[in-house]
Amino acid sequence: SGRKVGATFENWKTWPNTLRAHQLIAFVTSNDRLASVENVPTTAECNAALFEATYELGENISLVDTLVKIGTEKLRVGSEEIPRLRSYLENNEGAREVMKEIQSGRKQYNIRGVPFFIIGTSEAGQTPYGFSGAQDSSTYLEIFQELSESLEK
Repeated sequence: SGRKVGATFENWKTWPNTLRAHQLIAFVTSNDRLASVENVPTTAECNAALFEATYELGENISLVDTLVKIGTEKLRVGSEEIPRLRSYLENNEGAREVMKEIQSGRKQYNIRGVPFFIIGTSEAGQTPYGFSGAQDSSTYLEIFQELSESLEK
């Protein structure tokens, strides 16, 4: 279904374990970096870089070298940060926190697969929209219209 909405999967070669990829996201978006790095990448930018590497370039994102390359080439990890990033990934720093976050998402939103999108907040008693898989733009439009209408009430 991804191909229908532009995800071509041109060069998908591996089915990687994504724990370290999640750790890369945690590293590059961490509050520690916010204080010292300008223009910290968003989670969406991280996901796009990992998607491209896996499905379009055929890279194995479970390998530390691949993740360091993605970090430096796509996610603004500076040369001075490379030793820290490499150590972070090789020693599975942050793995426990990543697993807790994954388990929390599975429990709170009934996540069973990726990609999974959550739109909206749980603030003010509203339940966010959650859905899995690549979606047509009309799905997003419908959700945003419903959210907009609920905010006007």
